[in-house]
Amino acid sequence: MRRRLIVIAESESDLREARTWYERQRTGLGDLYLDYVEEAFELVALNPDLFPKVFENNRLVRVRRFPYIVVYRVDDDQITIVAVYHCSRDPRGWQNRN
Repeated sequence: MRRRLIVIAESESDLREARTWYERQRTGLGDLYLDYVEEAFELVALNPDLFPKVFENNRLVRVRRFPYIVVYRVDDDQITIVAVYHCSRDPRGWQNRN
């Protein structure tokens, strides 16, 4: 059974900020970034237990070609995207998110 994927507001903000930054670097790069994040979301949706737990019940998957991780939590009926986070940032920034 495929679980519903929920993206919390903070994660949506992460995505907007990163897309804007990449788009300023080169036209189309922001959209490419979103494509690879969507690919990571799809991997999580298809097999959420594949990736390691890193903090409490949160797991992570790396975004291909970009220095970002997708942090998520698997619940009985849904998968919650907790953060889409740059790898060089302090992980304590996402650890207090619901």
